[in-house]
Amino acid sequence: MPRFDLPDLARPVADELAERGIFPDHQDPLPPLAEPDTQRVDQPSNEPLAPVRHRRIRTLSNYWHAGWESATPFTLLRTGVIDRLVSAVESLPTRWGVAVFDAWRPLALQQELYSVAIADPTIPRGLFSEPSTDPATPPPHLSGGAVDLTLTVDGVALALGTGFDDTTDLARAAQLESQPGAARETRRMLYHLMHEAGFIVFRDEWWHFEFGTIRWSAITGQPPLYGSTVPQ
Repeated sequence: MPRFDLPDLARPVADELAERGIFPDHQDPLPPLAEPDTQRVDQPSNEPLAPVRHRRIRTLSNYWHAGWESATPFTLLRTGVIDRLVSAVESLPTRWGVAVFDAWRPLALQQELYSVAIADPTIPRGLFSEPSTDPATPPPHLSGGAVDLTLTVDGVALALGTGFDDTTDLARAAQLESQPGAARETRRMLYHLMHEAGFIVFRDEWWHFEFGTIRWSAITGQPPLYGSTVPQ
């Protein structure tokens, strides 16, 4: 079973922006980020999964490229989540877009990831959700409402201070708030882009955003929308 040495599919943000002569304007600071207790999905939506396809959205299928046994090359999300993501991307300046590391995730892959994570004492507990089989308490990616992504410039994926699935403190969404520079500004840019589209960020991972999930519900106070789902 692979470990978390995923393929390097994103370029360091400072190098790439300097090379291309494009930097984001100063972005607003991130607000305090919560990680409350989650709840259950009592009335789940039957909104289907669909492929993520848009000219300004790259799909990277990181786990599939890394050789995880249960990973798929497909990038799927709930249709309502795709609509919000597309709306966010189309609000970006022309040369900017996003690249998706991971989206809907089968339960078997969640089990693989969780098993490796809990066996590794260097990986903090809580970074990978337990692979619950209860359809009312799914791990976020099994619901189709969670997406791992980064910004792109001219189609090139950017590593905003860390790579994807970095398990150090540097991966925390607000970790760079006291460190001025391109990585902080682009990380802020991604947060505000997704927040305006209705997503919440997972406090411990700058790349992980959710809409309609039980975590999203606990943070926003709105009823959860998405239980577990599979492609139809």
